[in-house]
Formats: sequence, structure tokens, C-alpha cells
Amino acid sequence: MAKKAKKKKHDEHIDESWLVPYADILTLLLAVFIILFASSSVDQEKLERMSAVFNQVFDGGTGFLEQPAPIESPNAESDKTPQQAQNSAYLKDQKELAEIKDSVDNFIAVNEMEGQFATAMTDEGLLVTIRDTIMFDPGKAAIKPEYIPIAKELAGVLVSDPARNIVITGHTDNVPVGPNFSSNLELSLMRASNFYMVLLNSNSKLKSENFSAKGYGENRAIAPNDTPEGRAKNRRVEVLIQPLVTEDGTAAKQAK
Repeated sequence: MAKKAKKKKHDEHIDESWLVPYADILTLLLAVFIILFASSSVDQEKLERMSAVFNQVFDGGTGFLEQPAPIESPNAESDKTPQQAQNSAYLKDQKELAEIKDSVDNFIAVNEMEGQFATAMTDEGLLVTIRDTIMFDPGKAAIKPEYIPIAKELAGVLVSDPARNIVITGHTDNVPVGPNFSSNLELSLMRASNFYMVLLNSNSKLKSENFSAKGYGENRAIAPNDTPEGRAKNRRVEVLIQPLVTEDGTAAKQAK
């Protein structure tokens, strides 16, 4: 009698599809453990930033590694509009004037001359005011010998690159001038001219084409002349360091 052929048992196929979600679950658990660990050792701000990153990743958003890095254009300066370029030139020039003011203020402080010198930023430029009593005897235009070294030191502070035009003006009170001069106007002009020459001869980097001297006598008083204090304020020499760029970005017209 013929034997029936035995049916061979086929190996059963093991379904491994569960491994994929299992791996995802492990990944999520790992992320949770990282967050829990981080929360115990970082501050709240860092935790919130980390939470935002994970939310972005798991919600299908753009990861932080995919964000483009902020790279400044190599032509950023040339990309500026004409108005921006003008504003930039003006602000740069004002900053340089402010640095010169700081240098003059330091010069004043070192020489302990706060009562005789003053500085101010004006629409016309940096104005340095010097009381005439520190440099001149009454009715005279020659600088006192003991103050020539101070004037020479100031000359070094006035050096700039590029060179700026500097206008020196003399002013007096309304008291009639002595026999040495025909008028207060002449006296003020001679004082400005003498101070101008001391500055110019003190530093070879200062050029005559950048300097001018003027005298106004009593015509531009800054205080009433009816008191000794007012007259003292009016007797002064002013040094105006002019800007190179106007507020609209154009080259400044240099006063002569």
C-alpha cells in the first residue's frame, strides 16, 4: 500500500512591520528623556527654546539647521541708497568732530583751564572759546609769553586727517581801545591773527590754506556790556573747526 507523502511544513513568516513604529516610539522616548534631563539643568529660557525646536521638528516645520545663515552682502556699502550714503557720510563726519571735541576737552582738563576754555558743537562746527584774559593783556594783541606753550599744545590737537578748515575770530567789549589801536575792530583782528600765527608755526601738519583770521570788535557780543562780567565774556577768541560734510551729505562750504 502506497504511503501518502507527508506534507512538509513551511516555515511560518514572521511579520516585522511592528519594528518601524517601535523605533519611532523609542526615538520619541529618547527625546522626552533628553527634555526631562535638560529641564533639570538649564534655565527656563533655554528650556523654552529647546521645546520650540522640538515642536518645530515634530510638527513638520523647518529645522534650525535649514535656516539660512545671515550673511552680510560684500557690497553692502554700495547697496545703500543715495540718501543712506549721504546720511552715513554726515554721521561719520559728526562723529569725527565729536572725537576732536573730546581731545580738546581732555587738553582743557589736563591744563586745568575749565574757566578759560569752553567747547560746544554748533551748526557751523566745533567751537572752542578762549577768554582773552588768559592770553592778552588789556589793550594789547601780543600773546603772553607764558601761554605760548599752551597754544602750541592746542595746535597738536587741531591736526586732523583730512585737514579741516579752521576760522579764528577775535572779539572785544565796547570799552574804547587804548592808543595802540585805532578801534576795537583792529584790536580783535590783530589778536586773532597773532593766535593764528602761533598755532600755524607750532605744528608743521597745520597748513595756512586751512586757516583764516577775522576780527569783529564789539559787534558780536554774547553778553551785555553794562557789567564787568558781561564785558569779560565778550572779550574772547573763538576757534571754529568746520565740518567736512553738511547734513544733506554734500561737501561743506568752507568759510574763509
